[in-house]
Amino acid sequence: MDAEADPAEPELLILRDGLPGVVDTDAGLLASAERIAGGAGPVAIDAERASGYRYSNRAYLVQLRREGSGTHLIDPIGLSTLAPLQEALADTEWILHAATQDLPCLTELGLHADRLFDTELAGRLLGYPRVGLATLVDELLGKHLRKEHSSADWSTRPLPQSWLEYAALDVEALIELRELLGAELAETGKDGWAAQEFDALRSFTPTPRVDPWRRTSGSHRLRGRRAMATVKALWEARDRIARETDIAPGRIIPDASIVVAAQAMPASTRQLMATKGFHGRGARRYADAWVAAIRHARSLPEAELPERARRGDVPPLARSWADRDPVAAARLSHTRAALAKLSEELSVPAENLITPETLRRVLWTPPPAPDGDLAAAVSAALASYGARPWQVELVTPAVVAALESTD
Repeated sequence: MDAEADPAEPELLILRDGLPGVVDTDAGLLASAERIAGGAGPVAIDAERASGYRYSNRAYLVQLRREGSGTHLIDPIGLSTLAPLQEALADTEWILHAATQDLPCLTELGLHADRLFDTELAGRLLGYPRVGLATLVDELLGKHLRKEHSSADWSTRPLPQSWLEYAALDVEALIELRELLGAELAETGKDGWAAQEFDALRSFTPTPRVDPWRRTSGSHRLRGRRAMATVKALWEARDRIARETDIAPGRIIPDASIVVAAQAMPASTRQLMATKGFHGRGARRYADAWVAAIRHARSLPEAELPERARRGDVPPLARSWADRDPVAAARLSHTRAALAKLSEELSVPAENLITPETLRRVLWTPPPAPDGDLAAAVSAALASYGARPWQVELVTPAVVAALESTD
């Protein structure tokens, strides 16, 4: 008997219309916009940024594909406006993968979706364990999508041809992928849920971080408020330099350098440069700024030193609930167990049923129910934190049960 053959490798995804040229003039944009407007069906859209290289989140390349119009690579850096493109996209459905990554930089360019479909979010709602674009293209289309330039510096000019081919391939399969995922959403009765999620995404804006300096990697090892003040001063100095030079903060000095400087608290440039572990491209170049930041932190009166942990209306991390409020911890445990069961039944990740932060807010400070209708109070609280109607309907019973069991 012949040995069982190995499964065939997926064929490489290729560009059906060849590699388009880059549109980098206003006249070229007008021509592309006319072709896109003359196409049919939804428009696949992607954007390339220079994360890890630049401070800004701007788009350095926008890729679009629409049936009947082909693929278009738009370089927005030298264009005076993208208004013709926005006009061409009016009342079309956008297809994006992981829309929250690209929508902010597209909005910055003046591009706004009237309707959209997020293939990553659709995959999550359908219970796919891995929802990266390459994985979904492989699994659903049987094609292999190359990802070798995903971390490239897209602010580079001119862009290498291999990078452009990679960028064009990112929108090559999105239309077909959307059709398959859309059909599966309808078959499983999840298309209504997806529609609510996609509509909410249209107005997505990143939530500004409160005290972002507290996210400095390794700062949890520091002891004392003075050291935390030094982290804050150094982080803010680095952020200012990064913003002014449009360089990613970590490429000036890494978080590790901020932490070792906060530990050593050197009093001079010479001492700072001699501090073991203090390094980075901007370590010596901006040495005066680092020393000034440390001196500022040294001079702060005790009353102005930051607290070890941020205080505010945000609930504490779940791991501390058992010590701080055992009853709240019991509510959270009860609800998590119920949502885990629901997640398994529906093949939807628990974090897509309701965000962990929303769950913590409702369970840490339960909503009052003066008229005795706890379900209505919980539903209103969930909605006030941004939960969609389908999420409110599914999650409310679990939260009510948890609140009643620990009352």
